[in-house]
Amino acid sequence: MSMKLLIVEDDADFAAALSRAMGKRGFNVALAHDAIAAEAAAEAFAPSHAIVDLKLPGDSGLKVVSQLAARTPAPAIVVLTGYASIATAVAAVRLGARHYLAKPADADEILAALLRDRPDDAALEVSPEPLSVARLEWEHIQKVLNEHDGNISATARALKMHRRTLQRKLDKRPPRAD
Repeated sequence: MSMKLLIVEDDADFAAALSRAMGKRGFNVALAHDAIAAEAAAEAFAPSHAIVDLKLPGDSGLKVVSQLAARTPAPAIVVLTGYASIATAVAAVRLGARHYLAKPADADEILAALLRDRPDDAALEVSPEPLSVARLEWEHIQKVLNEHDGNISATARALKMHRRTLQRKLDKRPPRAD
């Protein structure tokens, strides 16, 4: 069986570099830069594997994950994001992603995630250190944002904070988990 990889990434330079790297690792690659193009590419290309960026123009990468997971046979899906949070990781896996990686991730890490099966995950280490307060705040914001389908105004109301304050917090890079 041929390994066919669909890369859904809005950063054209990163997508091209990842496409070349995965092509060298034996994949036949197709690219899409938004959810609409991803749906069309999946229909025409029938990927066995997919890499989906969480933050896409228009619809969320979670919608793409859901659409891909509904295909028969469903491709092995890895979600990549620069805005990693536990809430979005859980949502991505529930929707059908095999793994969830925070950027920056290199081609070998992504390849390992694409080819790894879930039973092997039992061997992954769990950090004994608790999350920092800043990271806990970030995780909570992401959870509430996910519950409100990415609607910043509704999330701000639910968190009882000003919308602009929430936007400033979301514009910052997430605090490190350690």
